[in-house]
Amino acid sequence: MSTGVIIALIVAAAAVVAVAAILVVRARGAHGGRSLKQRFGPEYDRAVARHDGDVKAAERELGGLVERHGGLRERPLEAAERERFESRWTAAQERFVDSPREAVAEADRLLAEVAGARGFPDGTRYEDQLAALTVHHADHVHGYRRVHRAAAGARAGVGGGGGAAVADPTSVERHSSAPGTEDLRAAMVEARALFDDLLGRPRRHRRQTKEA
Repeated sequence: MSTGVIIALIVAAAAVVAVAAILVVRARGAHGGRSLKQRFGPEYDRAVARHDGDVKAAERELGGLVERHGGLRERPLEAAERERFESRWTAAQERFVDSPREAVAEADRLLAEVAGARGFPDGTRYEDQLAALTVHHADHVHGYRRVHRAAAGARAGVGGGGGAAVADPTSVERHSSAPGTEDLRAAMVEARALFDDLLGRPRRHRRQTKEA
């Protein structure tokens, strides 16, 4: 076999390998995108919106969250812990009638404490805790974001009796005025979904407690 034929065969083989590598990279990229979308659900769409429609940037952000928090192991709650948290949530719901802002603030504290008890970053590090919850409870984590924003406004004393929402850098949503009682109630209801998820309630029980 001549030297020219051997060189041609080597070049052809290299070209085949290069094409195969490109196809593999593209396939992995597409699969990664699908996996992230399935894993994060509504949080995937929020990340894309946060990056003004830049899907690659959103996927880099979400992929980074998985790298940082994907290995977290959630600690199961003891029965006594679960009962104590449930009693406090019930008390917050009852307080909502007379003091909606205080009830929302308590719901915010409760979510932070329950998440910490489950092994997530401490509630004093809200951004880290929220990021970890986004990885493991993506379907309901927005309830925490929403109630935390309302509680922050209440602590700042913005908007009088109804409490207020403040800009949250992790959220696409921005509010120009303080929410009323119904907005606060909706925040409590959405937060309750994450609360139930963290308490590990069975699906049947969750359906029975959809209203906060």
